[in-house]
Amino acid sequence: MFKTALTLAALLAVPGAAFAQTSEAQPPLDKREKRTDAPPISAYKIILVGDSTMAPGSGWASVFCAYHVKSNVACLNMGRGGRSTRSYRAEGSWDIALGEAKAPGYAKKYVLIQFGHNDQSTKAERWTDLNTDFQSNLRQMVLDVRAAGAVPVLVTPLSRREFRGGKLNNTLAAWADAVRKIGVETKAPVIELNRDSAKAVEQLGAVEAMKLAMAEPLPEEVAAGKAGTTLRPRPAPESPPASTLPKTGPRGRIAPKFDYTHVGEGGAKVFAKIVAYDLAVAIPELSSQLLP
Repeated sequence: MFKTALTLAALLAVPGAAFAQTSEAQPPLDKREKRTDAPPISAYKIILVGDSTMAPGSGWASVFCAYHVKSNVACLNMGRGGRSTRSYRAEGSWDIALGEAKAPGYAKKYVLIQFGHNDQSTKAERWTDLNTDFQSNLRQMVLDVRAAGAVPVLVTPLSRREFRGGKLNNTLAAWADAVRKIGVETKAPVIELNRDSAKAVEQLGAVEAMKLAMAEPLPEEVAAGKAGTTLRPRPAPESPPASTLPKTGPRGRIAPKFDYTHVGEGGAKVFAKIVAYDLAVAIPELSSQLLP
């Protein structure tokens, strides 16, 4: 507060500063246009539902909302780390998302759905079977979104950036195929993020693709990438103890980690741009509301 007060005082002391008084607060009535009411707005809403590769701090969706939609688009990132089609529904996050999809006042609402990474997991509350409940969960999500009065958009899962023998090891290819299958079956638009992110990563190569991660790679990880086969991902670092956090102000933390799945700001920019382009192609009527 003390530094702020000094800065304001210095500005006020400068002749012609921004704080100088003007002769009139606004033009007189005879210099203003005759008042009319603004026409009704055509507002849109995009709700992003998925896992940590979409979530704030570790995914692409917050950058998408920040840089790739126009001002009359409400863009809500509801991606959450560690969630699958099963756990996102079981914990109640899906019901919250549907509540957002039911909100009135929008010309059209869209729900982008991206899962697969944690459906592939072995953790008890996360995993689903690729050929049964993963697909049935997605199918039900499409039906739920339509019942809520919104447009469902399926997103194939973001590619991991693991390499084997000099080639990308796209461990989510089969899950992307399952998403496409449900898209065809339900006639829901599909964003080909797995296909296009895999192409981008392959073009970069193992070492350059490491720059898309949340944290810097170690020398041995870079060396392995140069040799053509990436090392196993590092475990996530421990969160700082509460005693090291500030006593006031924001206290939440996202521990940056190096792996081949999550993305930092650079990676988020790369993949958010892909999503914006693919969404405009999948839903042409939305293209005028999206920025490249």
